[in-house]
Amino acid sequence: MIGALSALARPVFGAIDPERAHDLAISSLKLAQTTGVLRCAAGGDDPRLAVGLFDLAFPNPLGMAAGFDKHGEVPDALVALGFGFAEIGTVAPRPQLGNPRPRVFRLAGDRAVINRYGFNTQGHDAVRAHLEARRGHGILGVNIGANKDASDRAADYVAGVDCFAGIADYFTVNISSPNTPGLRDLQHEQALEDLLSRVSAARDRQVDRIGRPVPLLLKIAPDLEDTDLDGIAGAVTRHRFDGVIVSNTTLSRVGLCRAGISDRHASEAGGLSGRPLFRRSTVVLARLRRRLAPEIPIVGVGGIDSAETAYEKIRAGAALVQVYTGLVYEGLGLVGDIKRGLVRQLDRDGFGAIGDAVGTATEDWARERIE
Repeated sequence: MIGALSALARPVFGAIDPERAHDLAISSLKLAQTTGVLRCAAGGDDPRLAVGLFDLAFPNPLGMAAGFDKHGEVPDALVALGFGFAEIGTVAPRPQLGNPRPRVFRLAGDRAVINRYGFNTQGHDAVRAHLEARRGHGILGVNIGANKDASDRAADYVAGVDCFAGIADYFTVNISSPNTPGLRDLQHEQALEDLLSRVSAARDRQVDRIGRPVPLLLKIAPDLEDTDLDGIAGAVTRHRFDGVIVSNTTLSRVGLCRAGISDRHASEAGGLSGRPLFRRSTVVLARLRRRLAPEIPIVGVGGIDSAETAYEKIRAGAALVQVYTGLVYEGLGLVGDIKRGLVRQLDRDGFGAIGDAVGTATEDWARERIE
């Protein structure tokens, strides 16, 4: 039913401005969430897809990536659609409009999107109010960031932890958006050490109040060298972060153009997501997987638009995966398609659970070249 309705709506959404289409999708899900139309829409998941991480029980490994539900308006609707978890944001402390429009561009021939939103956010207070009104109990990630004009960006991340510690099931510390000037500099060693130290300390201060340490995940860019990955792996371990999300969008167009990007929007500034990002992000994922201790999981995102690509992320070393751009082209039916396809892949390979497939091709992917 979900897939059929999505297929009918896709030509309409594809014919209008991408940001307007996004706003309409959120409005539609808000209506469905309020009226209860989506209750139990997705049905149950095959128990072989269950994942236990961070003391959380994920019914399946497929999540909605940050960037779709920026303001925390529809996490319950996303879970009802069949996602194993939903990540909202990025959220900065104070409201900001982001970059001027137009700032989102479809590259339909390549199943890709370029965006330069620039952390448009309603701010902590408004997003917290949305989340406090939730009726559902699905796993919720809160992706936190910094205001563009912040004089102390690490302080903005600390404020995010303080604001959402009693609401979030996990935090994502997003230092990898390419659309806020200077943000990716936080991935460099000295700045990264300061940021992770302060965020980890903020998490620890909340334990007595909420009764548990909220897991911290770091979201990184795909445009990193091996030496950068060495530093990130060390910092994540030293500051007791619980996982890493690989990856955000890419600024690179080198190699990707030869892979088939021919759309007239290909030269637009911003981060590129979707199918052309799959290889780059998966190689970086595998290389980081080799550098991290086994107990630090990776969430794989970037170019997933089928069960096969989701499974390859898992084989490369991802314990969980996230989608966003793939839904733009494949529709909401993709959620069920991926989950059913993952079960078929497990049957094919003789695995009893999705966790058995994690990392089975890490070495192969890590040896691949990034053009």
